[in-house]
Amino acid sequence: MLGEEKMSVRKRLSKSSKHAEEKEEGQRDCTEECQETPSNGVGATAVIDTDVFALMELQGRIDLKQLIAKKIQLTAEAEELKPFFMKEVGSHFDDFVTNLIEKSASLDNGGCTLTSFSVLEGENSHRAKDLRAPPEHGKIFVIRRSLLDELFEVDHIRTIYHMFIALLILFILSTLVVDYIDEGRLVLEFNLMSYAFGKLTVAMWTWCTMFLCTLTVPYFLFQRWARGYHRSSHPVVHSVLHCFLFVVFQIGVLGLGPLYVVLVYTLPPASRFIVILEQIRLIMKAHSFVRENVPRVLNSAKEKSSTVPVPTVNQYLYFLFAPTLIYRDNYPRTPTVRWGYVAMQFAQVFGCFFYVYYVFERLCTPLFRNIKQEPFSARVLVLCIFNSILPAVLILFLSFFAFLHCWLNAFAEMLRFGDRMFYKDWWNSTSYSNYYRTWNVVVHDWLYYYAYKDFLWFFTKKFKSAAMLAVFAVSAVVHEYALAVCLNFFYPVLFVLFMFFGMAFNFIANDSRKRPIWNVLMWTSLFAGNGVLLCFYSQEWYARQHCPLKNPTFLDYIRPRSWTCRYVF
Repeated sequence: MLGEEKMSVRKRLSKSSKHAEEKEEGQRDCTEECQETPSNGVGATAVIDTDVFALMELQGRIDLKQLIAKKIQLTAEAEELKPFFMKEVGSHFDDFVTNLIEKSASLDNGGCTLTSFSVLEGENSHRAKDLRAPPEHGKIFVIRRSLLDELFEVDHIRTIYHMFIALLILFILSTLVVDYIDEGRLVLEFNLMSYAFGKLTVAMWTWCTMFLCTLTVPYFLFQRWARGYHRSSHPVVHSVLHCFLFVVFQIGVLGLGPLYVVLVYTLPPASRFIVILEQIRLIMKAHSFVRENVPRVLNSAKEKSSTVPVPTVNQYLYFLFAPTLIYRDNYPRTPTVRWGYVAMQFAQVFGCFFYVYYVFERLCTPLFRNIKQEPFSARVLVLCIFNSILPAVLILFLSFFAFLHCWLNAFAEMLRFGDRMFYKDWWNSTSYSNYYRTWNVVVHDWLYYYAYKDFLWFFTKKFKSAAMLAVFAVSAVVHEYALAVCLNFFYPVLFVLFMFFGMAFNFIANDSRKRPIWNVLMWTSLFAGNGVLLCFYSQEWYARQHCPLKNPTFLDYIRPRSWTCRYVF
């Protein structure tokens, strides 16, 4: 009897020892000691064993709760530190990349032929007007992706893209349903789009003529000047003659030729935009080609080199198609062409066209057709502006995405053009000065290097404010010229907003403003400004359509018709 009880106790204690070994090594030693106790102490051993396990279980629960509490606390602290850490890392990374690019450029340009104007550095370090800033002060091209391509890899940003697609689907459904209710059938006609892109063949052959002229005339003039400059006994006269011919080509052929076609053939608005925007682009391209290559020839003549640095036709042709306005003999290239990516970008461009069409069809046309017969007043103006903000903002986003992202990336991919920083994070701007620098990097680079920097070179660096004013004036005039020709009337709303309010905001909301409230103010003013533009130009468009003049004079083209016209839609 005593032996059986002893055996059962041993079995029970052996099971307890195995359970303890899985939890803690020290408990196994205690269990082995309990197995060696006399039989008359079995009850006390079982009680002690139970208490030990209860105590261990309680201690484990307490430790687990403390561990969970510490983990929650550490997670909260990490979330609080995350934005500061990311901001600090981003700042240091930007500085690192900038310094790396500058060092790389200084190494690459050492001993190489200059492709930009350079500064004469002698013992007196005096400034010479016949030479310009060193190459490292010019634009440096590196292989990099567009910002939206990187952001779309983040699910949260991709969802915003999906929201815009969903809104387009709703616009399409709304149009189809309303047309079915009104007409009793599905109306799949795109009258507004077919009108806007009317006479597209005229616009296409006009573009082909402009492109061929830009390809041949500037290159031929520069080649003749470069090869004859070394041999000419009167290099100044030789240079002035070719410069005069180049200016005549820029103003007479590229300037007045497309304008004549647009006015004589009365092209619709979208076709006019194609011709006029390409006209401006080719003028800027030709200027950059000459501006970057003339100093190379001057430097070669100064060093009495036997070779004349004239780019090849293929290099110039590549530049005319490349999505940049800054000429270089060679650009960083990607290894392959992703044709699926190209097709996707063009598909998104056409999608944006239809998106803009539905914005006009559902938001703009009903708005201006429902304006009552009443004279131009403050009430009509205020209602028009606030009702125009939503469609204006949508058109702004779609224009940016279609051209600065999709269109330029499509051509960059086809040409294997590596540097795709066509814009920066302009949506995070807290100042208008930063917004102007980041909204359209392609045009900003041209204005900065060929307008602002050259102005400072010519008038010394003491007139930075005057140089900035000159750049604003040039940009405002060109923007207003494009709108005036494309809409077939002169109504300088954009010029006033850009030249006066935009320039004032540039000085008031400068780069020293870093708080988030300034980003809110920037967006508020940007929304309001685009609403003003859409309201004023749309009112003027409809007024000229419904209040035509039989024998309009020149003043009738520049006098606002919407101020005096009373019309019924």
